Amino acid sequence: MTPALYFLRSSEQKIATDIIHFAYRLDEVSKTIEDVKELDMYHKFYGLTDKDLGLYALVNHKIAGAIWMRLLKKEDNSNAFVDEETPVLTIGVKPEFRNKGVGSAMLNQLLLEAGSLYKQISISLLDDERTIKYFEKFGFTKIEDSGGKSPVDNKDVISMIKSIQKEAVVRPSDGYDPKKWMD
Repeated sequence: MTPALYFLRSSEQKIATDIIHFAYRLDEVSKTIEDVKELDMYHKFYGLTDKDLGLYALVNHKIAGAIWMRLLKKEDNSNAFVDEETPVLTIGVKPEFRNKGVGSAMLNQLLLEAGSLYKQISISLLDDERTIKYFEKFGFTKIEDSGGKSPVDNKDVISMIKSIQKEAVVRPSDGYDPKKWMD
């Protein structure tokens, strides 16, 4: 299943607000975004700065997931905060689209796009071997002494970081030849 990827614009803030529900496992703990105000910094007013960068994925005309990064401030108290020049990554995939390559497609493309703006990105995730291995495949490494607690359910979390190389951005539409579709 190859998802169609689209830039997440400020006018599509609702996508970020809806997907954060899955990114932070609110569906698994029977909570809503209103129950965990500590998550507001990750989605509220998305896209109102040119430093917000994100994508969303469509599969069969349905939103399957989204991924975005934002610069935060130290006073935001984000578990993944490194410094004011390293954005914090948020990624969520709806349950029916998990383990089908949607998250990987979004993450690969966002890492390419991020190289034009940032030198590195960070993420906070459950201290879970499977999740850690997933992000290690993309070049993320654990930040020493980065342990914390999830604002959702107080589970242990760690932070990871990835250095980003500046590369030419390759979009899924690159190489598209409209002439081959015309009579």
